Amino acid sequence: MTVIYDLPGHLIRRLHQISVSAFTAETAAAGFDLTPVQFAALSMLEENPGIDQATLAGLIAYDRVTIGGVISRLEARGLIERTVCESDRRARTLRLTERGASVLRTIWPAVRRTQEVIFADLSDDERATLLSLMRKIADANNDLSRAPLRAATGRPDQDTSGS
Repeated sequence: MTVIYDLPGHLIRRLHQISVSAFTAETAAAGFDLTPVQFAALSMLEENPGIDQATLAGLIAYDRVTIGGVISRLEARGLIERTVCESDRRARTLRLTERGASVLRTIWPAVRRTQEVIFADLSDDERATLLSLMRKIADANNDLSRAPLRAATGRPDQDTSGS
């Protein structure tokens, strides 16, 4: 057997390709034109309205430079809006529009079907074990990523100075 077929990195790359393909197929079949990263951005903005671009990038573990293009495309489609931050006029805060919130609500069944496609041949116990192990690997190696996952530490539209 070819050695690369048992290398974790090779398998992770293949699984990523499969995941993106399944996501695209399920969401397109439901009438959506959204990438997994765009979906992640919308989801995170629903949970964290008013965050800035850099915070969003950290929350979805996406490159801070590349996230700008994602945000521009979502804004052009009317799914998010950027506004000047009241406490820091240089910063822009991000929020879902009504249209963005509607897309997010209605795309969820297709996203759930994607997970079922990916996990089709695994039992419930195997699914839980695989997710647990993937989280463990991702958490243990987060600092090795070019775009590490970062927790929100404060939002530009919130005064965290205590005054």
